[in-house]
Amino acid sequence: MEPIVASLWSSFRQVPPAAIPAMLDCILASTAASPSSLFSDLLNEFPNLTKGIVEKSGTTESEWHNCVVSYVAALSHFLKKSGAHHMHMFIWKMLIPLLKLVHISNLELFNEATSLFLDVVTETNSWEVLEATMVPLLLRSIGLSMGMSQSEDLAIYKWSENSTFKGPIDKKVSPTSFDDSHDTLIDKYICGEFLESHSYDLPFSISCHILTLTLDAALRNKDGVFPASTLASGSPAKQFAGNILWDLSNLTLQMLSQSSVHRSSAIRFLLPFIFKAFTHGPTFKIAVPGMNQVLTRKDYFMNIWKCCKLLFSLGSLERRDAYDILSLYLSFSSPTEQDEASTVGGREETIDLRADEDFWNEIKRGLLDKESLVRKQSLHILKTTLKLSKERKCYSHIAEEVSDGKGSDSHMIGKRGRWAQEEAKSLGVGRVCNQIESSFTGQHRWDTFVFLYEMLEEYGTHLVEAAWNHQIMLWLRSSIPLENSVPSVSEEQYHNRMGSAEQIFEWLAVLWERGFCHDNPQVRCLIMQSFLAIEWENYGYCAKLVPEDFILGSLIRGLNDPVHHREFGVKEIYSSWTIDAAARFMCKYASYMERRQHISFLVDLSSVPKTHSFGRAGLMCLVECIASAACGVLKDNNHEVEQLIDANTDLIVVESAPNSWKNDRSDLLDVLRFVVECSKQHFNPKYRQQVCEKILAAVASVMTAIDVPLEILLHFISSVPPEYTNYRGSLRHVVQKWLRGPNLQLLKAIQKFPGNFISYQHPPDSPFTFDDEQLDAWGSEAKRWARILFLVVEGEENFDPILKILTTTNLFMQFIEDHGGGVCKKKNFSEWEPVKFLILVSRLVEEVQIIQERTAKHCLSGRMKGETDFPGRIDNLSFVEESIIIDKFVVVLLSFLEELVAFTKLSCSIFGSGVVTEDVSLPGSIRGKLGGPSQRRLPSSLCTSVLEAISATKTLASILRCCAKFRTDGVTNSAQTFLWNFCWKIITTPAPKSEVEAEICLAAYEACAYALKDLVSVVSPSSLDLLANNYKSFPSEAEGQALLDAFVTTFIHNINNIVDGGKLTRSRRAVLISWKWSCLESLLSLPNYTHRYGVESKRFIFYFSDTIVTQIFQDLVGSLEHAGEVSVLPMLRSVRLSMELFSLKRTDLDISCCGGITIEMMWLLVHSSWILHVSCNKRRVAPIAALLSSVLHYSVFGDERMHEFDNGPGPLKWFVEKIVEEGTKSPRTIRLAALHLCGLWLAYPNTLKYYIKELKLLTFYGSVAFDEDFEAELAENHDARTEVSILSRRLDPELTDVFINTELYARVSVAVLFSRLADMAYWAKSTARKEEYLDVIGSGKMFLLELLNSVVNDKDLSKELYKKYSAIHRRKVRAWQMICVLSRFVDLDIVEEVTSSLHTSICRNNLPSVRQYLETFAIYIYLKFPSLVSQQLVPSLRNYDLRPQALSSYVFIAANVILHAKKVTQFGHLDELLPPIVPLLTSHHHTLRGFTQILLYQVLQKLLPDSNSSACDNMSLEQRCFVDLRDYLAHNSDCARLRASMDSYLDSFDPVKSISPAGIFTNRVEELEFECVPPTLMDRVIDFLNETREDLRSSMAKDAASIKIESILIDEGPKCSEILNSNGRQSVIRPQEELLFDFQRKITFSNNELPDSASTAFLDKTTSYGSLLAMANEDQLLDQLLHSRGMIVEKLKARRQQIILLASLIDRIPNLAGLARTCEVFRAAALAVADKSILNDKQFQLISVTAEKWVPVLEVPVGSMKVFLEKKKQEGCAILGLEQTANSVPLDQYNFPTKTVLVLGREKEGIPVEIIHMLDACIEIPQLGVVRSLNVHVSGAIALWEYTRQQRSMLNSK
Repeated sequence: MEPIVASLWSSFRQVPPAAIPAMLDCILASTAASPSSLFSDLLNEFPNLTKGIVEKSGTTESEWHNCVVSYVAALSHFLKKSGAHHMHMFIWKMLIPLLKLVHISNLELFNEATSLFLDVVTETNSWEVLEATMVPLLLRSIGLSMGMSQSEDLAIYKWSENSTFKGPIDKKVSPTSFDDSHDTLIDKYICGEFLESHSYDLPFSISCHILTLTLDAALRNKDGVFPASTLASGSPAKQFAGNILWDLSNLTLQMLSQSSVHRSSAIRFLLPFIFKAFTHGPTFKIAVPGMNQVLTRKDYFMNIWKCCKLLFSLGSLERRDAYDILSLYLSFSSPTEQDEASTVGGREETIDLRADEDFWNEIKRGLLDKESLVRKQSLHILKTTLKLSKERKCYSHIAEEVSDGKGSDSHMIGKRGRWAQEEAKSLGVGRVCNQIESSFTGQHRWDTFVFLYEMLEEYGTHLVEAAWNHQIMLWLRSSIPLENSVPSVSEEQYHNRMGSAEQIFEWLAVLWERGFCHDNPQVRCLIMQSFLAIEWENYGYCAKLVPEDFILGSLIRGLNDPVHHREFGVKEIYSSWTIDAAARFMCKYASYMERRQHISFLVDLSSVPKTHSFGRAGLMCLVECIASAACGVLKDNNHEVEQLIDANTDLIVVESAPNSWKNDRSDLLDVLRFVVECSKQHFNPKYRQQVCEKILAAVASVMTAIDVPLEILLHFISSVPPEYTNYRGSLRHVVQKWLRGPNLQLLKAIQKFPGNFISYQHPPDSPFTFDDEQLDAWGSEAKRWARILFLVVEGEENFDPILKILTTTNLFMQFIEDHGGGVCKKKNFSEWEPVKFLILVSRLVEEVQIIQERTAKHCLSGRMKGETDFPGRIDNLSFVEESIIIDKFVVVLLSFLEELVAFTKLSCSIFGSGVVTEDVSLPGSIRGKLGGPSQRRLPSSLCTSVLEAISATKTLASILRCCAKFRTDGVTNSAQTFLWNFCWKIITTPAPKSEVEAEICLAAYEACAYALKDLVSVVSPSSLDLLANNYKSFPSEAEGQALLDAFVTTFIHNINNIVDGGKLTRSRRAVLISWKWSCLESLLSLPNYTHRYGVESKRFIFYFSDTIVTQIFQDLVGSLEHAGEVSVLPMLRSVRLSMELFSLKRTDLDISCCGGITIEMMWLLVHSSWILHVSCNKRRVAPIAALLSSVLHYSVFGDERMHEFDNGPGPLKWFVEKIVEEGTKSPRTIRLAALHLCGLWLAYPNTLKYYIKELKLLTFYGSVAFDEDFEAELAENHDARTEVSILSRRLDPELTDVFINTELYARVSVAVLFSRLADMAYWAKSTARKEEYLDVIGSGKMFLLELLNSVVNDKDLSKELYKKYSAIHRRKVRAWQMICVLSRFVDLDIVEEVTSSLHTSICRNNLPSVRQYLETFAIYIYLKFPSLVSQQLVPSLRNYDLRPQALSSYVFIAANVILHAKKVTQFGHLDELLPPIVPLLTSHHHTLRGFTQILLYQVLQKLLPDSNSSACDNMSLEQRCFVDLRDYLAHNSDCARLRASMDSYLDSFDPVKSISPAGIFTNRVEELEFECVPPTLMDRVIDFLNETREDLRSSMAKDAASIKIESILIDEGPKCSEILNSNGRQSVIRPQEELLFDFQRKITFSNNELPDSASTAFLDKTTSYGSLLAMANEDQLLDQLLHSRGMIVEKLKARRQQIILLASLIDRIPNLAGLARTCEVFRAAALAVADKSILNDKQFQLISVTAEKWVPVLEVPVGSMKVFLEKKKQEGCAILGLEQTANSVPLDQYNFPTKTVLVLGREKEGIPVEIIHMLDACIEIPQLGVVRSLNVHVSGAIALWEYTRQQRSMLNSK
């Protein structure tokens, strides 16, 4: 190394880079060295530099940084001296390796090195070097990162091939040579992890950064000395800038379509400089050999906008990038520049985005985006585009009162309105309030829009509440004259975006939608209420201008928000204010529509649930809107409606309408059907009824039944739940009125349905087959038709065409004639008409049976209720007409019954043995699958034949059941004979030998199940004889044997062989097993039907033998554990029927010869049943009810061995324990168990002694789960209704059924049980049934004593400290409610034990809601046992040491004992109880005193004579005293007000009714719903006294405040002087100089000077400083003590600042504790909190570290804040609020008055609006970060310090 270079190298670490040029000039001047030689020598030292950078040994980071920058500065200076011919070496050998080395670790060094290099290029005008070296390399790096190859469009790629500059270029230094030297450098000096091996591949972001810096340097270059040989027409820098700008522009457009990394680099590095380049000129010429282009600002911005539109459509990240691009564009292209368009060559050189509709649409979408950042970007772009000012006025003084000037709006009245106006005005839109409506311009409306939008985004709820409605109303009024106006030409184009009424409402919709989806639910409520509260009638036709997309989207989705429907569902009223208001708006909106537009709108509105899920309230609101919108068009189209619904005209308007109208109506009816189906998921029947009612009203408003195709109509009617349209349904009349319409045209279409349904043309060239799914589809279609048929038919004359079709359709005879033999030999299955005919007939039969059942049920209920006004018509059908129609229908059925039997016989030949001997190939849709309930593993042809046979058998059986009720003749007997023979044939079929035969057998048993179900229901003597004659070959033929033994034995044997044969798949075996249990259920029910109908067999004594029933029972029990979901109900019913057969031996020997069920059999049953129950995932009503009625059967429940056996629990006891314990987790299980068990216990009261524990569980049961679908399942599911009706329902249904769907049901059932048992005991005792009486009374006593023991000794129930509405509170209420019911079981033998527990409970602390039941129980006991009054009650009243609460209870008990006692004992009780009550009138306890006054007045008023003069003369002294006492209580105003508040509570109290279940559980308070507990007398007294006490405290507080203020003014008079400023305002109170203090200094008192809490709290209401000074003259000792303490207090008082922090709105203890600590540190005058009890909280004390002992703490409840602030304002304090509002003043700009009250808001909501109106000013803490709020404690501390700082500054300046 040369000496000069060595000295330079060593100086680089010490000399700053700025001094390097001067130092080098000195060296050059003092030595003979040339700049070129020194440059080369220094350049050769670069490897040493890189080695030092990597190793960093011996030097600090700053030294190496200085060394590198100095080194680059030295080389740059030599380049300036020597010329540009060394620039290539500088770039390849030093610059590029250095930048790659340092760009990650030291960005500052990277920027300095690049700047030094670009300075050299600029000064030497060496742009030709960059064209050959740096720029191609950087562009290549960017292109390769995006996978691009060299493009001809890139100008600089061609520079390296044919340079546009002809200056000298060093060809020796090329990229290739650089590769070699670079690799050598890496191998020798640099680790590979720092530099990549390929020198051309610079990092992507570094390449972008260098290129932007290069472009910026070229644009900033001023004209210099250029090479003479240049070919450019302009300066080299300008030409270079144009070329590189062309390349960067093209690259940027491609980068924006790449990954997020490329887009980010383009937005961060390239676009800002490209946009900046276009600010230097609108065009750039590209002059490269072979390329002559012009790059214009307009073309490039157009391409950028296209990229943005593409990004908008991709995703959230792409949208944000697009908004960033637009923001950059607008920041470099101001609206003013856009307006001043310049042209080049006749072309416009700007693009105005404001003229593009897509731009405004994207802005709207951005303003409504879910991401806050996107919304902010959109708002910024909008404001920039509209040239709206970002600055707003800020007031640093206390807000002045806004006066009502002449220009103010007439609607702005009141303080809130004026304040809202001031808020708007401060935000720059105040002129909107004062503009004349007709002069509103687009600019004014844009100001209002931005203000309202920022209000939603930035400001608190209080501003939205105060200012939103006002601004919206003004805006709406401004839009009225714009409806038909033409935009002003003078207004700018973008302002015309607000120039028309349609445009105004488009942007209003944006505001409303943003408000509907706001994060704050309170804001959402305010915006929704604001929108719905608009009286659209006052704004002309503005309602129709609301965008339809907004209504169908944002509005409907917003209405689905539960926050708008808080009152929805209360008291089963499914409505809310929001729903009603939304319906009114929708009606108004639809009233402006044309008929066609109206239908289309209804279709779109009803289709919303298909894309969005709705809650209960939301769906009801949607339905109300649909109904209102449907009715809204009627207002303007009444003449059309009259023509539409006029029944006297033959022509209907809509019939002449185009087919598209009918299509629209069809679409509407179809989507309305979907809405009705959506309501089914909400279960509640009343809710669903209301939904259906509204939908039907909407349908009837816009169409008639004949306007839509019959198929659509059938689907719609089928969606309405049948219970609403069936006989006596709530909506049946509404549906009928709509369907019947004019001229009965719908009936004509319905009458044509059977022919069309049956004669459906099938393609003749394809074989006709069908499967279960097609069969079900046909059945559903026929069922829908049958249902609507009986809704439309008005009389028998309408039904005759249907009967005629059925009569003339001789399908069966035709089929039998054509196919007389061999069903399986048929090759072409085109004869499908019989199957459809069978389906049609079966559905008609089902509908007729439903009508018969409902008619019979109504007649029975009418007779049971004694109705004399039973209606003579049913849905416009008289009973006579109904019977005629049914008779005609039966005649028609009988007319083809014989042919049907023949057809069924022919079809069922498929089930004969030997039909299929081997398996055949299965269809492709079945092959490889295991099958299922509706997927038979049969070939298509066989499947069709099997289904035909099943349908024929099922239809024949149902027709037989229908006809046998009216007529029995040879035809019906032959049908019965065929079906019984068919069943016998099926069960005797040999076991199958293949899978196909097994599938056919399965189908045969399915048909057998349908046949048996209907056969047993029409059992008759002839059918029994038929059974006997058919089985003569069996032993059952003998007289005295069981009739069905052979049938059942054969059935079980054969079907079990099929199940165990292994020919069926597992899923198909499960299907066969389900049919097995269905058949057994039907067979076991045969004895019940014969017993019900009085049918007897002359040849057989029994139906089942003991052996067969036992076999069936064991088979059932063994299969229960593995029962499938489909088999559960048939199996449990079969168990119940088996147990009935066991039990009938004792009652009817003609039925069974069974011997009974053993303990072992019951144990097996309960274990299997329990496993079945717990394995079911779904708790359906029907299986649970069937389980209870089967296992807990009445026939075994009376056997005590089933409850207790061998000194342990019996099987039933074990099962009940399990089911009740599990029921605590399942609401419906516990309710059904309570229903059934209470009925059994009522029937067998001797078993209650085994279930005391379970009775307690039922009593204490309470679940928060609401089983809403319980009632709906009962209404919809026939099995559920049937099974629940079988349960023991012998209790009081009028009371218990009210609570069936509530948590109270179990408890109410137990209460009713014991009430009925008490009645039963009274009846048994009066009839000398001693044994039954003892059982009943013993069970009641046992349960009563158990409950009393629990309430006295239980750990939870005996607690005296518990929270209101807690679990313990609820359990206490439940226990004492049941004890009151059990009070009737108290007898002499237990009364002492009972009263002992009672007095123990009374003396304990209990809430009034619990205590009222103790008092009720005690009153009943003392009325029942009068002798106990003197023994127990009188001594208790004289025990004045009892708690006031207990004494109040005894007073209440004593008063009611006197009032309700019998006349014989009443005055005796008066003499005993009145003397101990009177002294309590003088009690110091106000509640006890007031309570006693009320009760004593009640007694004296009823029992003492009138106070007339003649009567008083004959009274004794005591009597006159009591009369005067009564008169005083009667006429004293306070006592009268107290009695008036009781609302005649005592007059309505009935001790007997109060212990009955009806008296306890009917006092339901719907709003509270707390255990049916009514308001107690004690609660009312306490509430009254608290209100009175609050009034008294307020009055005393005013007096105390006056005294305190006066005393403080006297004390401070000589020590303080108040200084007024020039404005007359109080500014500072200057204390004496010796009282100045340091805020960080703590005072340590001596032992004699320690102040107590009273002395420090000089502002507390319990202290009067003036009173301490007044006592100084009493004696010398006291004077010295008070003087010492007074000095301390005065010092503390003088040192305290005159600021009070009002923190009553804060409820979090950590924040309050922190504020207390802050107030103590800064010596605040006081801290005001809502409740001073927090001072005792452990968490508060831990955080405050005893601060509460030194700072005065005031108690100011939230409700008293206004009073407190008014008082402080009168005292001269400034009332300030720490809140962010539009008028709020930055904290550092506000001058605090000396006397200040600072109000702190809630943690989230801030300060309420009503408090803000009282404030003199709002201050806010300036914030620089993203998060918008500070913790309230931190905010208070910052504000308190600022106040303190200002006060200290003023004191120091004095």
